[in-house]
Amino acid sequence: MEIFVALFDLPLDQLRSYRPERDEPADFADFWTRTLEEARRFDLAPEFTPYDLPLASVDVYDVSFAGWGGHRISGWFLTPRDAEGPLPCVMHYIGYSGGRGFPHDHLMWPAAGYAVFVMETRGHGGASTGHPGATGDPHGGTHPHAPGMMTKGILDPEEYYYRRVFTDAVRAVDAAAGHPAVDESRIIVSGGSQGGGIAQATAALYPSVAGALIDVPFLTHFRRAVEITDRDPYQEIVRFLASRRGDEAQVFRTLAYFDGLHFAARGQAPALYSVALMDDVCPPSTVFAAYNHWQGPKEITVWPWNGHEGGQGFQREEQLRYAHKLLSGAV
Repeated sequence: MEIFVALFDLPLDQLRSYRPERDEPADFADFWTRTLEEARRFDLAPEFTPYDLPLASVDVYDVSFAGWGGHRISGWFLTPRDAEGPLPCVMHYIGYSGGRGFPHDHLMWPAAGYAVFVMETRGHGGASTGHPGATGDPHGGTHPHAPGMMTKGILDPEEYYYRRVFTDAVRAVDAAAGHPAVDESRIIVSGGSQGGGIAQATAALYPSVAGALIDVPFLTHFRRAVEITDRDPYQEIVRFLASRRGDEAQVFRTLAYFDGLHFAARGQAPALYSVALMDDVCPPSTVFAAYNHWQGPKEITVWPWNGHEGGQGFQREEQLRYAHKLLSGAV
């Protein structure tokens, strides 16, 4: 009788010490400094429009602000009603293909006394996900790409899709920090999967954030990910390379500017990571590779028997407790 072992990656004892060498572009820091300087030349012009929803204890605002290229990015902003501010604020970034969804999807943090700022990921949020979106990606680029977002502009770091997304995420923190209900010294970035990768990058690009909640992060250790998983979205890169055999060097050169390993090596804020050992979408070794490079105080929650869903509600409880400890000075 054959037994199929779902633990396809390294054993946990090896994962805890897995810290691969990084191949960071020499101009990585300059690339991102220039990118953010260019973005901040546009008026942020944040708009917080009250949203009529019969919630007894939460105020909801439909948000928009200028992200990369001045493009309008949508989101939600929720605050506990009648709370004495300014409040700590959790930035929430969304998983691959999902939109901002509905305000009632994001009630946990206001129930705990925090503001929450939900940033939509440009170009995502098709109706089939169940989490509708409102933000397009006006800058489509001119290079060929495979279906999906992973290879949009992948032949040029200047044109790559996630240059726009990570910049949007930083500008979202700018928008939250400027709101009178928010204590800019107590902003925490958070997200799972793609959202975890975005939070990881944002914590490095916005070093004054108070903390990071990085759940089963995507967009990390690209080379290993595409070599050991046959799951999307990483397989979008594989399909692209399968038809463009001469572009491998350029593809991985571009991805090096967006690899979570290099952002993690700049992360100084306290961070709570999570990893699932049966995750074949964001393999455990890619998560531990970033976690082990993270420079600030850090903890990681390990879910041994879960796939990409990770800890779900159990992890959200972990995050609530961690954020409380962090903001009370116990981390």
